[in-house]
Amino acid sequence: MSAGPAMRFAVDTWAPDYGTSREEQLQEASRPVDVEVEVLPDRWVPITPDPAVRPAGAITFVDGVRRIDARIWIGEPDGFDRPGVCATVAAGAVRCLPGRATIESVLVERALFSASPVATDLDVGAAGRYLLKPTPIASDEALYLAVHNHMMSVEERLSDELEEPGLVVYDGRLGPRNGPESAGYVKSQHVQYLESTDLQAVIGALEPGQRTPLFHIGGELPNWSWYLRLPGPRSHSMSGIVRVELPGLGDVSDAVERADLLSRTLPRFASESHKDARAPQNLYPIAGLERELRRRLGDARLLDRALRQRAADSAGHAAVSAARSAAG
Repeated sequence: MSAGPAMRFAVDTWAPDYGTSREEQLQEASRPVDVEVEVLPDRWVPITPDPAVRPAGAITFVDGVRRIDARIWIGEPDGFDRPGVCATVAAGAVRCLPGRATIESVLVERALFSASPVATDLDVGAAGRYLLKPTPIASDEALYLAVHNHMMSVEERLSDELEEPGLVVYDGRLGPRNGPESAGYVKSQHVQYLESTDLQAVIGALEPGQRTPLFHIGGELPNWSWYLRLPGPRSHSMSGIVRVELPGLGDVSDAVERADLLSRTLPRFASESHKDARAPQNLYPIAGLERELRRRLGDARLLDRALRQRAADSAGHAAVSAARSAAG
């Protein structure tokens, strides 16, 4: 990157955990759903995978975490300030074989997300460097989505480097990660994909280890999907319910075969409430990996201090430059 005038910026006085005074609500676009791919709607009942299907011997869980280290305002020549977000993302993989689980790889990256044309990489000394990731627009929604998408890209890059990972299960929706052995594991249900109350009732009727019939979610990145109930106490109809996604590849018979394999495999890793507050959906390998990734993010207070010092330095440089220009 060519050298130019030092970027002048200020750190928002709001703590990152509390959002910003201009925070926007993210909305998810609706996608077409076909519930007739495995059975017709009037034949939807809970499905018990064939006990003859053996759980996968090797499975790799891939997860990512992100943290907003600071929201900043970048000063531009026209006198306006444009927003930016300094964030740290980490991705890791834990490989599970019978009787053992091992963290295979971890990647940690810091990045600055902004639409400002004068934004540059941001060096904060010993605390690291925030590499510029330009965003097309300056809205809060675009910035937060860029952070999330970057985390997913780091997860995908990490998984591409794994050797013989077996099944690869990503914590969260698949998005563009559509390798033939990939699956997305959605443990929090915020979107209703089944419009019919009769079909929704099938979810509530699931017993541990049972799944719904498959349905197909269309759109730019289509998926095969189903709901699965994990073992554990049931206090309401959605207790222990997760949704699993596969890339929309191949035909429905291939998807059914993989759905049964995953439905036989995932319940083995279900957590228990006395060990995890998000049991049983927060699978043990994912919970352990999340703890390690958050540890690798670095000290948030040190990063905040380094960013504020860097902002103060940038303001001082700008004042000196302005004084020289006036004198010249």
